[in-house]
Amino acid sequence: MINKQFDIVVFGASSFVGKILCEYLVNEHKEANLSWAMAGRSQSKLDTLKKSLGSNANAIPCLLADSMDEAALLEMCEKTAVVISTVGPYALYGELLVKACVETGTDYCDLTGEPQWIRRMISRYESLAVETGARIVNSCGFDSIPSDLGVQILQKASLEKFGSYCPQVKMRVVKMKGGASGGTIASGMNVYKEASRDPALREELKDWYSLCPEGHEFIQRQKSVDCELDTDFDSWAGPFIMASINTRIVLRSNALVEGFYSPDFLYDEAMLTGNGKKGEKAAKRLARGTKVGFVLMAVGPIRWLVSKFLVPKPGEGPSPEQQMTGHYELGFVGTTAESESIRATVKGDRDPGYGSTAKMLAQAGISLCRDVDKTEVKGGFWTPATVFGDKYIARLQKYAGMSFEINGAGD
Repeated sequence: MINKQFDIVVFGASSFVGKILCEYLVNEHKEANLSWAMAGRSQSKLDTLKKSLGSNANAIPCLLADSMDEAALLEMCEKTAVVISTVGPYALYGELLVKACVETGTDYCDLTGEPQWIRRMISRYESLAVETGARIVNSCGFDSIPSDLGVQILQKASLEKFGSYCPQVKMRVVKMKGGASGGTIASGMNVYKEASRDPALREELKDWYSLCPEGHEFIQRQKSVDCELDTDFDSWAGPFIMASINTRIVLRSNALVEGFYSPDFLYDEAMLTGNGKKGEKAAKRLARGTKVGFVLMAVGPIRWLVSKFLVPKPGEGPSPEQQMTGHYELGFVGTTAESESIRATVKGDRDPGYGSTAKMLAQAGISLCRDVDKTEVKGGFWTPATVFGDKYIARLQKYAGMSFEINGAGD
């Protein structure tokens, strides 16, 4: 942080998640001696946001920078130790900021769920990030903090209890209540748009190991849950839409962890729908709906109609009340090579995609700045589980309404 004016700059402060994040930093979690600024492309939107945050925000500086203005982004990055970016779709608006962070050695975190964009950024900028010391950490929201850290704490507990990691882990969404924002939907729509015109990308999106380093030797075929009876949870299970990004992040963590969880590591995610005939029918409906949705979203006119008339627009999303009343519970089961079993649970007290994501992302930026020493974690593209440690999990439990438990006991 030598010669840096700010510890953190929140870029995209007036976006849907950016507003929630700034509200959290201003009025809910006041980190001692944290110097930070709000940044965006519109002075009027920043002024409106600042006013809405109340008197506690009076001293928070505002910086102007457009995601397409490389000079302005470089100037912004020179002023801060960490950039938190909420500006998506990242595939459309995110590259120049990553480039600026890498070139200036500035640490960076975001909440992207766009695997094709992450892969492009790794291929274009990882070598330079290693040189400059910039730590780039993608997917620091609901995708993929709970999944990646849930697996991490389970594997640590397995190593302590059984003397080995689990070569097989699964995550099941036990409970979840929350809504979607226009920004998240726009990001998803853009993935379909890119894939519809790029055969190579369609193949890439079939590869669960697409985010693993080149030259990795993992060959185990990963599983996609369609509709199945999960005896570990006594419930039927169907597809979980976030599995496509979460699984890739967890598999990249396995590739980056020294010693690996396992060279034959298997990981899958699904959503529980209940037991009995009712649960089975719900799982089948979820599986059919997911398949039909994938097919329909590949058709340009249908994507346009859906984005135009059926889903929230960018900047729209769950109300403050919906964010506050939202929640989630994720269950993890790991199995060792000797068939021993261990469980973990991750819970959050807000809407997963926004209320909880904003707190996760804010604490990721703070932890990257204060808890992750540059001499211990070098520059490069990291995952949450490979860059953050116990201090970050403690932050999430103390300040972000999350809990991480092993076998029902506190971690």
